Amino acid sequence: MERSELGHWLRLLGTPEIGNDSARRLLTAFGTPQAVFEQDAAVLAQVVNTRQLRHLAAPPPGHAELLEKTWQWLQQRPEQRRVLVPGQNDYPATLLHMADPPLLLYAAGNFVRWPQFVAPGGRGLAIVGSRKPTPQGMAHARQFARGAAAAGWTVVSGLALGVDGAAHEGALEGMADEAPGLATVAVVGTGLDSVYPKAHLALARAIAARGMLLSEYPLGTPPLAANFPRRNRLIAGLSRGTLVVEAALRSGSLITARLAVEQGKEVFAIPGSIHAPQAGGCHQLIQQGAKLVTRIEDVLEEFGPAAAAPAAPTPAEAPPDDDVLAHIGFDPMGLDALAARTGLPTARLQARLLELELEGRIVRLPGALFQRFVAA
Repeated sequence: MERSELGHWLRLLGTPEIGNDSARRLLTAFGTPQAVFEQDAAVLAQVVNTRQLRHLAAPPPGHAELLEKTWQWLQQRPEQRRVLVPGQNDYPATLLHMADPPLLLYAAGNFVRWPQFVAPGGRGLAIVGSRKPTPQGMAHARQFARGAAAAGWTVVSGLALGVDGAAHEGALEGMADEAPGLATVAVVGTGLDSVYPKAHLALARAIAARGMLLSEYPLGTPPLAANFPRRNRLIAGLSRGTLVVEAALRSGSLITARLAVEQGKEVFAIPGSIHAPQAGGCHQLIQQGAKLVTRIEDVLEEFGPAAAAPAAPTPAEAPPDDDVLAHIGFDPMGLDALAARTGLPTARLQARLLELELEGRIVRLPGALFQRFVAA
């Protein structure tokens, strides 16, 4: 996108009194933001009201500064940063089926892998939940996301503390480096020139390398409370289904689930203790028709047999149990040590460890350590 075109988009979307609905009416009537500002007042008055017409007459306060800031942000890393608008090939087509699609998306990440995600039939799975989950909830989020990514799915979440962060981390762990798709997409409620929460700065950088960060908010937008429920519609819109890991009865994750239902998407929920407040929202969703799931295969099988698991490796590619399991004892062992003992490439080793974990033969411990499962 050229600087002048970017300037017209930022001016239109930054004009006071002009929200997404009014901007869409103007674009429907005149085609492009530039064409909007080329119209006589009498022509514009047929589409907008008097107050809106007055504001359209001049650029909004701070427009020149925002344009310069955005342009410089794009030029700093042109291979990693773009602004996306409807009609472009790299704009997510699934968002166009929403009632209120964003007219401009800021994106930062891996555009080499982006086309597969936005192509028709792209595999996006939203995993959301509490910002203050139980340790078991964190483990579930990471495990389900890891399994989804290993099966070739892109995990979509919101970069928040708790379940969101665990889901992003699990996806990054689960998708092999050589896989063609995105590991994870983070939809945030701030401008992309900052990271919120600050604790996820390193995670955001990892996502930008192997996934994508998205926002519909201009650079410089702080973490305003009203932005986060609104961004949830994009999390649902980018995904073929939404999995709620843990959620209280008043959780924002239930907003994402409701929006998914409104968009005709599947909703899944992991059950918990009837005494746990963090499970109340999941139980409510199940009562309302969400599918109860206890493993990632329960989720993926809803999208057809081909989606339930990655293609089976050939015998030459599939390491036998002894290649990995024989080297894991009952004392914790790290990934580097296992790689040295087995001689397997990291991607294949991680895939085999995931299989053993899902089979209940090993357990994953904090710090990327592994040990054999010990029955109680």
